Amino acid sequence: MGSIGRRMHITQTPSELETDMLIATTNDLPGWRIDEVLGEGVGPDVRFPQRFSQMGAGLKSVLGGELKGMTKALYDSRNETMNRMIEEATRRGATAIVAMRFDTSEMGPNWTEICAYGTAVRRHQALSCWRR
Repeated sequence: MGSIGRRMHITQTPSELETDMLIATTNDLPGWRIDEVLGEGVGPDVRFPQRFSQMGAGLKSVLGGELKGMTKALYDSRNETMNRMIEEATRRGATAIVAMRFDTSEMGPNWTEICAYGTAVRRHQALSCWRR
């Protein structure tokens, strides 16, 4: 089952503007009408793991426990890819992103790509003929 959520742009600096963008993993938006499909919104990020995090990960793999440095790097990458996807969709004039997904791939022995992608759309509140 997919998820739908209103997401505020994760700002990297106070000078950046926040953008209200509805993002859903589903192909539709209950309560909203999709008026126009604007194309794919993509946010790639390529990372090279820090040596300190890799050493800590090697030790933790022997002793057990959470790899906090790697977890932080994953969250940072996911946030960066989401920001880039939102920025691209906003430039296209989108008010929502549907069918949002994350994808990862290895690029060589030490490089990792994380990508957030989805379909940029314009949406409007659906009018309901059933009033309470």
